[in-house]
Amino acid sequence: MVEFSKALTARETAIPGVVLYDLPVHGDNRGWFKENWQREKMLALGLPDFGPVQNNISFNEKAGTTRGIHAEPWDKYISVATGRIFGAWVDLREGPSFGTVFTAELDPSQAIFIPRGVGNAFQTLEDNTAYTYLVNDHWSADAQGQYTFLNLADETAAIEWPIPLEQAELSDKDKAHPRLADVVPMKPRRILVLGADGQLGKALRKTYDGDASVEFAGRAEFDLADPASYERNWKNYSAIINAAAYTAVDAAETPEGRRIAWEINVSAVARLARVAAQNRLTLVHVSSDYVFDGTVQTHTEDEPFSPLGVYGQTKAAGDAVVSVVPQHYIVRTSWVIGEGSNFVRTMASLAERGISPSVVNDQIGRLSFTEDIAAGIAHLLASGAPYGTYNLSNTGEPASWAEIAASVYELTGKPRGAVSGVSTEEYFRDKDAAPRPLNSALDLGRIEAAGFRPGDAGERLADYVAGAPNA
Repeated sequence: MVEFSKALTARETAIPGVVLYDLPVHGDNRGWFKENWQREKMLALGLPDFGPVQNNISFNEKAGTTRGIHAEPWDKYISVATGRIFGAWVDLREGPSFGTVFTAELDPSQAIFIPRGVGNAFQTLEDNTAYTYLVNDHWSADAQGQYTFLNLADETAAIEWPIPLEQAELSDKDKAHPRLADVVPMKPRRILVLGADGQLGKALRKTYDGDASVEFAGRAEFDLADPASYERNWKNYSAIINAAAYTAVDAAETPEGRRIAWEINVSAVARLARVAAQNRLTLVHVSSDYVFDGTVQTHTEDEPFSPLGVYGQTKAAGDAVVSVVPQHYIVRTSWVIGEGSNFVRTMASLAERGISPSVVNDQIGRLSFTEDIAAGIAHLLASGAPYGTYNLSNTGEPASWAEIAASVYELTGKPRGAVSGVSTEEYFRDKDAAPRPLNSALDLGRIEAAGFRPGDAGERLADYVAGAPNA
């Protein structure tokens, strides 16, 4: 008998991500009515916005009809339309919860959300029972090859079927499924890192070292300018980290550089955004302080764009594109230092050769070491932090390029006085150069509130100079 007028509630289960819902059912002498699926209310209860695309109904004429245990490569939301079922769910995903079991009896006043890779089994407890399920991918014959199965009678799962299996109605296929010891766990969806051979890409390789669920692609494996690169089975991915960009700030001011900058920093980003939105992927995109004109001392995430040059314009346009992706992180950084050619390596090389450089002293900001950017990105993805834009540089007092150069000299055993300061205007006089923001310091309150605190810029600089070979 259906229980009427329950409040809409959600109950966590022993299997991570499996949530049991009580549904309000309204009935009278004519029958009953319920809202089987109500997106706004379900999201408010914490249900993932899993984007169902297909609705299926299973009708079972006799009590004792038993189906499963099948783990499909998509998420499901299951509810009884009429009758009652005994449901058994076994986690068949790769990970520490593999083999965890949850069982429950369901009538029309209940529903359950089952994530990808969790095995489903149902046994009808009444004649003429029907249940319905929403799935977020279209069924296909090819998809069946990605299923994972478990035998209904597996001794490890030890499911206590209300109707013994020898008395139940089973298919021959279900009877032949393997025991848990022989099941190959369903692997998690992958994270795809683009630009994996750049400074940040190399740091991401170290951050995710040993994690088989992360795939790295340099330009040879994924050419952002080639539409063919975007043709892959995106259902196998959960997130894209776009660590690739055209960063030649001065060259972007030339006719050829302008075209390349817009192609890589905007057109390619638009393709990635379309892929992410269509496949419900999380898109992580790396932004720049160059989206601002530098007239504000410290930049917050919500400051309006005011780019000075072509590079900054393309980065601002890319940010605007990514911001419409439902699941996105825009990670805005500045003055990036990692494995490869960069300002710190250049200064260390000059110091080693005894050269006394003139360095700009009116551009103020903080260095951003790629190990911290990579760790911050990994934290956002793993913690499920609210989607949006996050500033991410190292901490400490903002400094000028000249002050940083002097610190590099000091760390290499050379006198700080070997570095002389010069204004941006004077340094770039009679040179073909893009305009630069004078203030690049980023407010870090939002990333710190999300549970991540980057390292101190001075400490990172000392470690970097001590361990980095001269350029």
